[in-house]
Amino acid sequence: MSGPQGTQSRIVVGVDGSEPSREALRWAVRQAGLTGATVEAVIAWHFFPYIAAGYAWAPLAAMEVATFAETAQKVVTDAVSSAVDPASTVPVTTKVAEGNSAQALLDAASGAELLVVGSRGHGGFTEALLGSVSQHCVHHAPCPVVIIRGKAGSR
Repeated sequence: MSGPQGTQSRIVVGVDGSEPSREALRWAVRQAGLTGATVEAVIAWHFFPYIAAGYAWAPLAAMEVATFAETAQKVVTDAVSSAVDPASTVPVTTKVAEGNSAQALLDAASGAELLVVGSRGHGGFTEALLGSVSQHCVHHAPCPVVIIRGKAGSR
């Protein structure tokens, strides 16, 4: 399946290390296999630049900030390794973005055929029907959104 101007179509999938996001990645790879698309697994990280230090706030060191990006890269790489069959012929790339998760996914979805997200990730409202990121994506994505529900009891 070709996208605009003969480019290969792309499916963007949000990954955060949770089981619903791994299920979303598996689904996206299967769909890409059927349609000839590529998959872009996207993870975002965001930090508050100050940490509580007793009664005062202390700025995070540059080394700590780099650790956020390295950890995010490891999470997305591990998710691809565990969710994608090594024999798969579907091209899967990873992207690590700094910033709000929902906005990072919306930005990555520009020009994509589909945006795939898990129904819940590592957010604090685990009993919500949809997580805040997936709900925001449904309302604002520039392409169709597929929400994959994780297995019962998974978080």
